[in-house]
Amino acid sequence: MSDTKRALVLGGGGVAGIAWETGVLAALADGGVDVTTADRIIGTSAGSTVAAQITSGLSLSELLARQIDPARQTPELASGVPMDQLWAQFQRIYEGTSDPAAQRRELGALALNAATVSEAERRAVIEARLPVHRWPERDLVIVAVEALTGEPRLFTADSGPGLVDAVAASCAVPGVWPCVSIDGVRYMDGGVRTSTNADLAAGFDRVLVLAPMPDVAEPWKELASRAGVLVEAIEPGPDSLAAFGLDPLAPEVRTPSAEAGFAQGRSLAARVAAMWC
Repeated sequence: MSDTKRALVLGGGGVAGIAWETGVLAALADGGVDVTTADRIIGTSAGSTVAAQITSGLSLSELLARQIDPARQTPELASGVPMDQLWAQFQRIYEGTSDPAAQRRELGALALNAATVSEAERRAVIEARLPVHRWPERDLVIVAVEALTGEPRLFTADSGPGLVDAVAASCAVPGVWPCVSIDGVRYMDGGVRTSTNADLAAGFDRVLVLAPMPDVAEPWKELASRAGVLVEAIEPGPDSLAAFGLDPLAPEVRTPSAEAGFAQGRSLAARVAAMWC
């Protein structure tokens, strides 16, 4: 088993997703299975924040406390965008064409034309979220999408931009937060490709996917169809969804979402251990 390759996939889901994923991961470790030791960690949007946090050197218990304790939570900006309005915009784009590339370009146009806070204001939020601003010496992949072309971009320690910029790009929700400029290119949320980008875990023997938001593509199913590959996908249960509320971007959902994630992770620890170990 020493040559078994493991991947941890952390999907998007806003502020609620960050808190929930942290709770799940902390509970799994508390239950005897620390999946943060994975050979590759793939982070998208909220998951990119969690990926950077769990590779920072801080313990999962400390990261969980930073989500649960209001006195230790980092500052967040309210989106100011009604979620029903945003979802309606997304739905019109998805219903207008079935071509994923065309959908991404339409979402890019929305992102580029949206009235948002400045890049600097948003970047300050990302800086505060990350305990360490340098890339870890780990196989960490952060997914973003070029706003103009709709082409995905995989950021790694060797790809050029700093960790803060990579995470900020991956978290740039179209219509809510500003696109992130890196070397003259504007980037938006990596969840525009898929909410987990779990297909990037191809080639690994054990894959754990945390998917705070639905991923209609469910790419982990294709991975699981391969001989010798074990995949576990964890999505929010009813209590976790209730904790998320109607706006997963709202700062006040952090504490209940982290607590719900911890409870859900504790209930799944034995099942994940059987797959992972």
